[in-house]
Amino acid sequence: MSQVIRIAAAQYPIEEPKNLAEFFAKITRWVDQAAQDSDLLVFPEYGGAEVMAVLGRELNRDLLAATRGIQSLIPEIDAHLAQLARSRGLFILAPSLPVENSAGEIQNVARFHAPSGKSEVQAKLVLTPFDREIWQLSPARTQTLFDTPFGKIGVAICYDVEFPLQVRALAEAGARLILCPSCTDTEAGYWRVRVGAMARALENQCVVVQSPTVGNVSWTNALDINRGAAGVFAPPDMAISSNGVLALGSMDRAQWLKFTVDLGRLEDIRQRGEVRTFNDWPKQMSGSVKLVELN
Repeated sequence: MSQVIRIAAAQYPIEEPKNLAEFFAKITRWVDQAAQDSDLLVFPEYGGAEVMAVLGRELNRDLLAATRGIQSLIPEIDAHLAQLARSRGLFILAPSLPVENSAGEIQNVARFHAPSGKSEVQAKLVLTPFDREIWQLSPARTQTLFDTPFGKIGVAICYDVEFPLQVRALAEAGARLILCPSCTDTEAGYWRVRVGAMARALENQCVVVQSPTVGNVSWTNALDINRGAAGVFAPPDMAISSNGVLALGSMDRAQWLKFTVDLGRLEDIRQRGEVRTFNDWPKQMSGSVKLVELN
């Protein structure tokens, strides 16, 4: 099994497609721009929610109504991305979008498509105040580990990458690559996710890939402002990277960021690297904290 994988992370621009065919044409164009020299394409959080634009500006004044309105379109969206993965011979982490589950809850769901035609989902675990209070989403309760020919891959959607124990669980289950689709509307938000991604790469001695939305639109308050840059992050170790940044896109620019990484090198870093944070994780102090008065 080769663990050398060619990754393309999208800095995906939110626009205003007039109809579903226009949305599909855009997604297809983006896939084809990266398909020839990539094994895995990573699209951002809420990139799929761009499809709400096809419902028109009037309906999009009500975010919850627009969310309900696209539910009938989701099977077609899933089928289109699945067909692209099969026909181009790629793994595609599709842009996430709000999806109603069997319990009637709306969750922020990213579907991972394989070239074999198989697919499975990861929904967001920890919700931001906007997710919870304005969009009225519900959190996922389980994590999915995706077993691929390149090794095991986990997904931490945006805010999820800021929580160490969630990503640690994926790493301990065998993930060497964590995909982090993101959507942030401020530079501070982008940096929170980026710092989280870099910290998780350091702690778990794994590779974390961030893919953001970019661009501004006026038709929705959910995706109106989008800031960020794609990044491929690794543990800072002279054997792989002195600063932990393997590749970085240009801030706020629509583009693909491409990088080839050998995930097999991570095991050597874990065993013989300058430090051994993955193996030393259990050595963290978990005892009491002593208060000392210095006044």
